[in-house]
Amino acid sequence: MNRILQAVLLGISLVSVSGWAQYPVKPIKLIVPFSPSSPPDIAGRIIAQRLSVGLGQQMIVENRPGAGGTLGAQATAKSPPDGYTLLLGSTGTLASSPSLYSNPGYDSRKSFAPISRIGVAPFVIVVNSSVQAASLKEFIELARSKPGQINYGRGSSGTPPHIIGETFTTMTGLNLFHVPYNGSTASVTALIAGDVQIMIEQLALLQSQIRTGKFRPLAVASATRIPQLPEVPTAAEAGLPGYEWSAWTGLLAPRGTPGEIIGRLNSETVKSLATKEVRDILANQGVEPAGNTPEQFAAFIDVEIEKWSRAVKASGAKVD
Repeated sequence: MNRILQAVLLGISLVSVSGWAQYPVKPIKLIVPFSPSSPPDIAGRIIAQRLSVGLGQQMIVENRPGAGGTLGAQATAKSPPDGYTLLLGSTGTLASSPSLYSNPGYDSRKSFAPISRIGVAPFVIVVNSSVQAASLKEFIELARSKPGQINYGRGSSGTPPHIIGETFTTMTGLNLFHVPYNGSTASVTALIAGDVQIMIEQLALLQSQIRTGKFRPLAVASATRIPQLPEVPTAAEAGLPGYEWSAWTGLLAPRGTPGEIIGRLNSETVKSLATKEVRDILANQGVEPAGNTPEQFAAFIDVEIEKWSRAVKASGAKVD
């Protein structure tokens, strides 16, 4: 009783006194720094639903899109390190933004405590079915014959599709007219309408249009072909070696979050990713489940920061 009274007088929660053993005792907020129905949002909601069951507390998804995902990351970095505000980190927020923004408002390595990676998904190069090109090679030949006349659709400035689109034109020497949209969903709509002729995005946003024949996939930007599109060649097979880009997501907490909480969240995340239900849902979105340890995730982020830093520099991509 004296211990409880002392804790109350000092303003310390009972959770802290018990060494976080009772965590969580209230709902957890998961900040997704992208718009609803975007690929990261889909992955975040899947894992949030499973963690709500595993942790015994509701995990509430809060979308905070803007500035290439940096706004939501900033909000998370400034949150109390108590395990009740988490970030759905991604390629854009943690790997590419540090090189695109002079001051994103956080440090990818120092502002967060990695919990676990969630999944990895390769990007797919697609064109509107009206484009007279059945392969990547034919598209490149077509684009070279019409410099500046073919529109490349992409999401917001500073996002991975922006960077890899610039990298694509640099590697191929093409003169494409880049058209930025407010989010990837809007750029997909533009490709459906024929306002743009080509885009490079995650399969989750493209697969329904590929199935109906509105989009023609030319290549996947991965080392090997993917199960969802077994007939589509890799970029290397299609004549563009070295063009390998994947989008990934993962869970992070503000730096300083107790190790016991990080361990609990990691355990439940990895457990969720191992279930057939979650694996099947992610696979249907073109995402490969890729849970790992906090240490492995931290090392992965380091490698990705270096890779995307080189890509930003080589492509000349800039934030508008």
